[in-house]
Amino acid sequence: MSTGKHPIDWESLSDEELLQLRIKDLGLQIDESPLEPLIKRVYAELEDHGLFFRPSCYLADEWLCPDKEPIIGIPFCLAHRRLKQIEFDMMYEVEGGDEKSCMKLLRHECGHAFNYAYRLFSRTRWRELFGSFSERYSDSYSYQPYSRRYVVHLDNHYAQSHPDEDFAETFAVWLNPGNSWKQKYKGWPAIKKLNYIDSLVSRIGWQPPLVDAGNDPPWSAQRMRSTLAAYYERKRKNLGSDFPGFYDDSLKEVFLMYPKGRKSIKASKLLREHRKQIVDNVARWTGHRKYDLYQLVHRFIIRSNALDLYARADIDTIVAVVSLMTAIAGGTNRVAIRGRL
Repeated sequence: MSTGKHPIDWESLSDEELLQLRIKDLGLQIDESPLEPLIKRVYAELEDHGLFFRPSCYLADEWLCPDKEPIIGIPFCLAHRRLKQIEFDMMYEVEGGDEKSCMKLLRHECGHAFNYAYRLFSRTRWRELFGSFSERYSDSYSYQPYSRRYVVHLDNHYAQSHPDEDFAETFAVWLNPGNSWKQKYKGWPAIKKLNYIDSLVSRIGWQPPLVDAGNDPPWSAQRMRSTLAAYYERKRKNLGSDFPGFYDDSLKEVFLMYPKGRKSIKASKLLREHRKQIVDNVARWTGHRKYDLYQLVHRFIIRSNALDLYARADIDTIVAVVSLMTAIAGGTNRVAIRGRL
């Protein structure tokens, strides 16, 4: 690997030095990376299910399938353990950072790629089951947590965000060899969608795709001229309140940086012990769904632990938490979409 005329062993650089390098200069590739065996595994699953199609994969800035292009973009940080650690340090999470979650996302993206490669979204039966592919994507979506019309795969009931995502999520459940979907979804309306995919693959799985992947995929890491530092600054800004550390400053105002007196306890413990009381009060005054409010409390617990925050176990602290959540909570059950998967 080299930048300009001189090769650089960036693995030996400090984090501060590494963050000043351009992403395109990291020389990243899928071959011989931790991603290679996982991609081979999902290809084997496609073969075992009778699918001729093998979507190409490339390193991008996030998980994605470009619109109507049968190619899978994978976050470049997953190609190297050092970059995964940088991602975690900067973003407090790594999407697809472990084997299980990476396979879930690969199967999901395979669903998009399969849809685009065979133009399934133009079929009448596809539209009858999943809806209109041309339906507009929104920055947020409403969902019904207990609906049986959709499979459950990725977090936040992602199948309900758009017909294209519904198909990709259904495909992922169908493809997973460890998921006994015929038993799990028996009696659910969603079984019609799973059976449709099963029947469709048996009829067209051996055929070559109708659409080939382009030679110049968008948002490729090989062309990203941003430094890692600039990339993460922009990523945090774009995520807004969906950034895991977004509420850190507010939590630091509500809780204590250090224990003070005998009545001080871990902030995460206080949140766990009083979450029902907190959620009930916030739901009462905002009309927000308790399901979403419990998720927000869970997020507070994770960040409070990460920040090692403490709290006085008194009513004033509970009131402060309720006030913070009331200020944050809206009146609907909409959740932000983190990019397009």
